[in-house]
Amino acid sequence: MTTETEILARAEVWVVDDEDAIRRFVAQGLQAEGYAVQTAATGGEALSLLETQTPDVLLLDLRLPDMTGLDVLARARAQHPDLAVILFTAYGDVDSAVQAMKLGAFHFANKPIHHDQLSLLISQALDSRRLQRELKALRRVHADRFPLDFVQGTAPAIQKVYEIAERVAASDTTSVLIEGESGTGKELIAQLIHHMSARRDKPFMEINCAAIPRELLESELFGYEKGAFTDARAQKLGLLELADGGTLFLDEVGEMSVPMQVKLLKVLERMTFKRVGGTRDVSVNVRILSATNQNLEQNIRTGLFREDLYFRLKVVPIHMPALRERREDIASLALHFLEQFNRAFRKNFQGISPEARRLLEDYAWPGNIRELKNLMERTVLLECGERIEAHHLQHLPSGGRGAGEGSLLGRMEQVLSAPEWPAEGVPLERWVEDLERALIAKASEAARWNQSRTAELLQLNRDKLRYRMKTYGIRPPQR
Repeated sequence: MTTETEILARAEVWVVDDEDAIRRFVAQGLQAEGYAVQTAATGGEALSLLETQTPDVLLLDLRLPDMTGLDVLARARAQHPDLAVILFTAYGDVDSAVQAMKLGAFHFANKPIHHDQLSLLISQALDSRRLQRELKALRRVHADRFPLDFVQGTAPAIQKVYEIAERVAASDTTSVLIEGESGTGKELIAQLIHHMSARRDKPFMEINCAAIPRELLESELFGYEKGAFTDARAQKLGLLELADGGTLFLDEVGEMSVPMQVKLLKVLERMTFKRVGGTRDVSVNVRILSATNQNLEQNIRTGLFREDLYFRLKVVPIHMPALRERREDIASLALHFLEQFNRAFRKNFQGISPEARRLLEDYAWPGNIRELKNLMERTVLLECGERIEAHHLQHLPSGGRGAGEGSLLGRMEQVLSAPEWPAEGVPLERWVEDLERALIAKASEAARWNQSRTAELLQLNRDKLRYRMKTYGIRPPQR
C-alpha cells in the first residue's frame, strides 16, 4: 500500500523568493516532510525553469527584484494551466490578492506564515490538483464513449450501469427500463445508450409522462389529424413519428394511465399506430427507453400498471444507484458542477476544501445527483472565496450529515432526550429553516412539483408554500 510519505516524496514544490534565509528555511522544512524542493531567487529564473520542468506547487513571493509575483503567476499559468500557485506578501495588499485570485492563484497569504499553515496549504493544493487531474483524465479516456456533459463515475455500481448500457447500445431495438430514485441520472443514461447506438444520428425524443396531463399524452405521443378535436386546426406529428429511426425516451412511465398503457403496448408489438382522429396506420422504427422511480411490480399488484407492458419495457433492466451508494464519486461530481457554475456565474472558486468535501461525502443525498447539482449552483452563486469551504455549505439541509448524531433529526433527538439542556444552546432558527426546507423539498418531489398537491401534503395554503419556496430558493429541477 502506498503511504502518505511516499505520496509526498513524489510531489515537487518550488520556492521563489529573493531572500536567501526564507528560501533556505522553507526548503529545509518541506524537504524534512518528504517533498522534492527547488528554489529560485528571481521571477526570470523561475520562468526559465518552467520552460523545461513543471512543479506540483509553486510558492511565489509577490515582490521580486526583476518582476512582480503577479507577472510570474500570469505567465506560469498560461504555460501550465493546472499549476497550483500560492502567493505570499509581507504587505497585505488587498488589490493584489484580488488580482491573484482572478489570475488563478490557489491561495494568497501574508508573511510570516507558520510552517504548519504552509504544510496544510500545500497539502490542500495537491489534493485539489489531484482531483482535477483525475477528472480531466476520465474525460480524455472516455471522450468517445461518454461525450455527454456528465462525470463518469468510478464506483463499481455505476461502472456496472455503463457496461450494461454499452451492451444494450449494440442491439438496435432492445427496450430498456431504467429504474432508480429521483435525481440519479436516468435521463443521462438513456441519452448515453442512444449516442452509443447505430441510431446516434437520428432523433432522440423524450417526454415526461408525469408532466403532461393524461388526456393530452396520447396526442403528444401519436399526434393528431386536422379536425380531430376543436383546436386541431392542422395535422400534428407525435413524438413517435418525430423519433422515427431514433429513440423515444418515456420518463416517469409509471404515471401513464392504464388505457394509454394498452396503446403503448400495441406500438411495442407492431411498431404501428394511428394518429388521434386518424384512420391510417403509421409505421415507425423506434427504440423505446423508459424510466421510473416507482416500484412498478407493486403497481402491477394494485392494478395501476399492466404486467404485459412491464415485461415489454423491461427486456433489459438498468438500476441506477443512489448517490449514497457511490460516495467515491461525490467529490468528482461536485468539482464538475463547481467548474460548470464558475463559468455560468463568472466566479473563480479553485476547488473544494477537505473539510467541505468530508461534509459532502458524509451527507445522505436523498435528492441524489440533482440535489448535489442544485447545492453547488446555490453555493457558487451566493458565496465568495478562494474555494468552497465547510461554512459555505449552509444550504446543506442537515448541516452536512446523513444520519445519526450528525443529522438534523439526530441532533434534535439528542437535545430533547438529554437530561440537561446543552450549555452552548441550540440554533433554533437555523434548525427550523433546515427542517422546513427539507420537508418542502421532499413533499415537492412526492407531488411531482405540483404546488397545489404539495400544499395539500404539507397542510399549508398555496400562498404560504410559495413564500417559503421563494425564501429558501426551492424550485423544480431543470432537466
